[in-house]
Amino acid sequence: MAYRTITTATQDGVAVITLARPERLNAWTGRMHTEYRDALAHAEDDPDVGAIVVTGAGRGFCAGADSAALEGHLAKGGYDDGLRTEPATPGYGVRPEFDQLFAYHFGLTKPVIAAINGPAAGVGLVLACYCDLRFAAAGAKLTTSHGKLNLPAEYGLSWVLPRLIGLTRANDLLLSSRVVLAEEAERMGLVNAVLPPEELLPHTLAYARDLVTTVSPHSLAATKRQIYTDLHRDVASAVTEAEDLLRRMMREPAFSEGVAALLERRTPRFR
Repeated sequence: MAYRTITTATQDGVAVITLARPERLNAWTGRMHTEYRDALAHAEDDPDVGAIVVTGAGRGFCAGADSAALEGHLAKGGYDDGLRTEPATPGYGVRPEFDQLFAYHFGLTKPVIAAINGPAAGVGLVLACYCDLRFAAAGAKLTTSHGKLNLPAEYGLSWVLPRLIGLTRANDLLLSSRVVLAEEAERMGLVNAVLPPEELLPHTLAYARDLVTTVSPHSLAATKRQIYTDLHRDVASAVTEAEDLLRRMMREPAFSEGVAALLERRTPRFR
């Protein structure tokens, strides 16, 4: 697929997907969604990629749905997802709960990290929330925004946001649609760290490279699946599977390498 609304690059085991409509603050469109999923699928299938970073070009991360698309909804008298071709299905087929828009992130085997370089509103905030980790530039503005447009909380944000920051804080953001700056979002636990704008992407890439070089890829995949599967089941099932995984993964070569690296006080060589 030829990309018109995103760009991609891979270096040192990290795939970077950049939303690339800077003149529109990377506003989301059906084509961008299709291209984003295609890029995710390629990164997921690439054995040389161990982590994925998502960011925006220019001053914004993603300012939400494009206003032209919103006008299109009005003209058509209802919602149109803008998808004109059947998109790729990265993350699908793991659990039925993950086979939905944006929830597919939970079915990926590789960590996805958002580098929120500017405004993240509406579907832009949704995208960031479905990433596994979030780093933000100082002063970046975040908002659910749907309430100002007479819309419901989008794409399961009413499910994921309380699980990220707790019900009381999530209710504040979901019911008010107010704007919060990255610094307040960090205090809420919505973002992992706030960086000066010029340090945001280097910090995020360094974090991602550290995951790729020091953590077993099988462990990353297993742990990520445990995290999101455990949100949908009881604790006894979580413990039972963890014990089964422990027995199986201790028989893998990566476990031997991890133990050897620990004893020899060196970085493990998993790849």
